[in-house]
Amino acid sequence: MEKTDLKSLSFEELTAFFTALGEPAFRAGQVFTWLHRGAESFDEMTNLSLALRKKLSEQALVTVSRIERKLVSKIDGTIKYLFRLADGQCIETVLMSYRHGDSICLSTQAGCRMGCNFCASTLGGLVRHLTPGEILDQVLFAQKDSGRRVSSIVLMGIGEPLDNFDNVLKFLKLVNDERGVNIGMRHISLSTCGIVPKIDELAAHHLPLTLSISLHAPSDEIRDRMMPINRKYPVEELLAACRRYVNEVGRRITFEYALIEGVNNSDETARMLADKLHGMLCHVNLIPVNYVKERGYHKPSPERVAQFARVLEQRGIPVTVRRKLGGDIDASCGQLRRESDQTQEVGL
Repeated sequence: MEKTDLKSLSFEELTAFFTALGEPAFRAGQVFTWLHRGAESFDEMTNLSLALRKKLSEQALVTVSRIERKLVSKIDGTIKYLFRLADGQCIETVLMSYRHGDSICLSTQAGCRMGCNFCASTLGGLVRHLTPGEILDQVLFAQKDSGRRVSSIVLMGIGEPLDNFDNVLKFLKLVNDERGVNIGMRHISLSTCGIVPKIDELAAHHLPLTLSISLHAPSDEIRDRMMPINRKYPVEELLAACRRYVNEVGRRITFEYALIEGVNNSDETARMLADKLHGMLCHVNLIPVNYVKERGYHKPSPERVAQFARVLEQRGIPVTVRRKLGGDIDASCGQLRRESDQTQEVGL
């Protein structure tokens, strides 16, 4: 019999689970609290009887993400975790400190099938989706290990969140629950490479989170070369979905733009980007690209980054340049996991 993953259940589903076991409904509250504090086994749940703990261990499971590797920046305290899941798959999580509190960047899949050619996460393709509980575990076990309280979340780690739509939506409900971690939707950002039907589906839920679009190019000519998803949902179709989203939800969209030397960082490209975004409630976040040895892309000079931003500002587009955190630990996504996979392949 397949065991029930209790951490992936909503509070209502957990209540129904205990009712079906013939237990009082208040047991759901007890177990929910233990799970969302990072309990690693039913044995830790000391306010449950031994008989109930035995019954739970026979019918249910508690997911645990083990720290395979941990890197701590000496520059700014950023922590990068390589977590190993129950089936041996590895994912990456980054805990970052800002003036407003600690933010965590989460993975939503083991691997990724989107194929963006500047990203290490797609090397090796998609292995599987993460469950809602496995996404939540990254918050719980990063907090437990670091002793730091996470106040905001970015779904921008390994994987495409909208490719794991149902599990991500369930995670959002879990992490937002006031009986658990209780992180408000307005403190959550979800990043997508642009799966248009799922953007429309997300809009229908009217969640007050921040939607971030990994745009990275204003034309099909450039974006086709960088991001295979663009061949299915071209720039104009994607931007039309973004405008529908803004009209439906009433919240500003952030466009992530990785600046790559000689590819998408010219003044002409900046002017084209500004023209495409004109009139939309949006913001552009410029990201000097992280070097990935298998990709060979390089970041522009600081002067070129500043000039690109200046062109956007002159045309009325709000823009910021992302501050790089964890520079001494290579805190960009996918590379630790890739190193781990390669180590296993050669039997080290």
